[in-house]
Amino acid sequence: MSFRPLHDRVLIKRLESEEKTSGGIILVDSAQEKPMEGEVIAVGSGTVKEDGSIRALDVSVGDKVLFGKWSGTEIKLGGEELLIMKESDIMGILG
Repeated sequence: MSFRPLHDRVLIKRLESEEKTSGGIILVDSAQEKPMEGEVIAVGSGTVKEDGSIRALDVSVGDKVLFGKWSGTEIKLGGEELLIMKESDIMGILG
């Protein structure tokens, strides 16, 4: 299924979380926190400025990003769990 976010929205796939603690204890799924890192899968065209021009987004497809724990809306596309959020919910790009 093809999906393109509108305006300043970004589609993100969460990166897998660690299943072990630093001490070697294996965590069950219910005890794991959701990761706050993800990979950008798709981006919108950008925001429309007051003069009618479009400001392109700072993130692009393939970027690894950091976002807030409760940011975005969880959706399911093609059997895959993804997040859609505004670019402003993204805190930064991981290098």
